[in-house]
Amino acid sequence: MSLGFKITLWLLLAVNLTAFVLFGIDKAKAQRSKWRISEFTLLCWAFFGGAFGAWAGMKCFHHKTLHKKFSILIPMFMLMQTGAFFYFYSKL
Repeated sequence: MSLGFKITLWLLLAVNLTAFVLFGIDKAKAQRSKWRISEFTLLCWAFFGGAFGAWAGMKCFHHKTLHKKFSILIPMFMLMQTGAFFYFYSKL
């Protein structure tokens, strides 16, 4: 496994962990009627590599699961990211 591939895996792990934590923070803030993380920010983290973390956050925290935007876009991002990962992995 090349160094670049290892770095990419660590970055993906960090982005997904961040997305997961952001969903948890937003849920906690929503329950307390406090300042919230914007939907745009949550979706950006999901789009730029954190779709699996966002999906896990949605399921774990039961957050944004009824929003059509999230229930459609997050799985779509997951498919796109899985396809991109396997495409680039096959090129190694």
